[in-house]
Amino acid sequence: MCGIAGFTRFHSPTGDSNTLVAMGNAIAHRGPDAHGEYLDERIGLCHRRLSIIDLSAAGNQPMYSSDNNIVLVFNGEIYNFQELREELQAEGYQFKTHTDTEVIIALYLRDGKNCIKQLNGMFAIALWDKQQQTLLLARDRLGKKPLYYFQKDDRFVFGSEIKAILEVNNIPKVINQQAVYDYFSYQYVPDPKTIFQDIYKLKPGHMMTVDQNGQHIEEYWDVSFAHENSLSEEENFEQLYQQLNHCTQQRMVSDVPLGAFLSGGVDSSGIVGLMAKNSDKPVTTCSIGFDSEKFDEVKYAKQVAELFNTDHHEFTVKSNVRERLEHIASFFDEPFADPSLVPTYFVSELARQQVTVALAGDGGDESFAGYNKYHIDNIENRLRNLFPGFIRHTIFPPLAKASAKINHRLFKKASTLLNTLSKDAAHGFYMTNAFMSDDTWNQLVNEQTKATLAGYHPSSITESYYHKSDGNNHLAKILYTDIKTYLTGDILVKVDRMSMANSLEVRAPILDHKVIELAAQMPAQLKYNNGEKKYALKKTFAKLLPKEILYRKKMGFSVPLAEWLRDEIKDIAEQKLLNKDSGLSQFFKVEAINSLWQQHQNKQRDYSSELWSMLMFELWWQRYMNNEHTNG
Repeated sequence: MCGIAGFTRFHSPTGDSNTLVAMGNAIAHRGPDAHGEYLDERIGLCHRRLSIIDLSAAGNQPMYSSDNNIVLVFNGEIYNFQELREELQAEGYQFKTHTDTEVIIALYLRDGKNCIKQLNGMFAIALWDKQQQTLLLARDRLGKKPLYYFQKDDRFVFGSEIKAILEVNNIPKVINQQAVYDYFSYQYVPDPKTIFQDIYKLKPGHMMTVDQNGQHIEEYWDVSFAHENSLSEEENFEQLYQQLNHCTQQRMVSDVPLGAFLSGGVDSSGIVGLMAKNSDKPVTTCSIGFDSEKFDEVKYAKQVAELFNTDHHEFTVKSNVRERLEHIASFFDEPFADPSLVPTYFVSELARQQVTVALAGDGGDESFAGYNKYHIDNIENRLRNLFPGFIRHTIFPPLAKASAKINHRLFKKASTLLNTLSKDAAHGFYMTNAFMSDDTWNQLVNEQTKATLAGYHPSSITESYYHKSDGNNHLAKILYTDIKTYLTGDILVKVDRMSMANSLEVRAPILDHKVIELAAQMPAQLKYNNGEKKYALKKTFAKLLPKEILYRKKMGFSVPLAEWLRDEIKDIAEQKLLNKDSGLSQFFKVEAINSLWQQHQNKQRDYSSELWSMLMFELWWQRYMNNEHTNG
């Protein structure tokens, strides 16, 4: 696991060797073991290394082909590199190292940019072909590893994190106001946008070629839900078990200590079970707990740890949040408000004290319909289909408006439901997902921002993916949408930044693209079966896990956010949110923020999601827009 960055110099000297060193230092936490730079008249590349495979200096980057024509910097792991290596050796290629990095170079020499399609892993790649005078950038299929780029006029800069890009002189930090709206709706900024104009994310499953004539982006992978398989339940579950077992084995290859995150939920417990099955010594496991019993999963993690006789470690998040919040938030170069970033940071910190690589259970919910929102959306969509469109579009909106005026919890819920049902299925799913309602946004936003954003709504992102999906049922379309948005924009960003903040590599077997494809081809009823969420994964892991783990109520990686805002971090939040000179005041009315704050403190309404999103935005603003961003 590592960090990469660089720039082109086709038309102007964008940077020099000092720039490359500064870019590398900005992301040193991603790779503390070694660094390297490459600079010629056309390009500059830099790399920070976290050594995992072949710990010798032979694995340092940039890495070169034998004739020095190809220069590669690469962040990630290629899990099928041994098979590819054997194939290339049989064809006569002579390897100088035991790294997966050299395998990428050898594949490129044979297949050109199509080599990317053969890689199974998590990666962000930058490959310079001197002879062709072409830079190839590529990102893995699901977006486990990040890759950002700045493009304006004849300047092109890229990096694993935005902070590396900002080390280049004269990169403007201009706010993209559509991205602000997106952020408060989703709690993150969906790709390809970032919070800054002219800085973009390379989408997962995409590659980009850059030469003196400009850039060209193409999609090399997408997941298809079009054809459901005709296998029996038992055949589906056995096929899935074998694939998950293989993917877990692949991710256990490491030249450094390896362990696992363990929450006691289905996904992480299943992965730990597979690791125990494939290991001749106890698996190292790590869990995070909270003082609040409502959010604490430690007892379930202990149960699984005892079941598989793991070397188990625990940490309880108490007063640590207040002391560490600003430090934790500093690892995000954009506003990011998934509250589970806090326990993810602490479990990564705990794990790094024991291991360098940790396996995790991420991906099960998005591929196998594990979230409660899928259950809610299913009910809403069945209700939606009971009414003709003209009734939903003409009668439901005024009924919703009337219900909202009655100050009672049930009428508020009725108003929300009627509003959702008045929309089509795609927009309805957006409303199920949105962390800030249109009513709250309109209450907060100032007139200048409202005018700037006239005609734009973040729902267009959800709707575009929903309609792009080739699935022939509603569940397929919303799972596809979440894989393309929530999974890559939230879950994987959180895991990457919080693990890399602790120089820890995290690997997720369920996020192998072959598992994703298997899940997509399963009949819908094997994922969501008569109200049973994640049915296929539970049945698949039944040969490893007891029923009390498989069928306990899902908690997720949740935190006591409402309580924190009234106690643990109240003073920090109040100071940041109600400051009339805050970054928030550029977009929102401070008196409206205060109204939400008071209602939350008085327990009239739970505005924890909205207030937390605003707090994380303000912490980001002070670091990046108030000149508090420092090198490294």
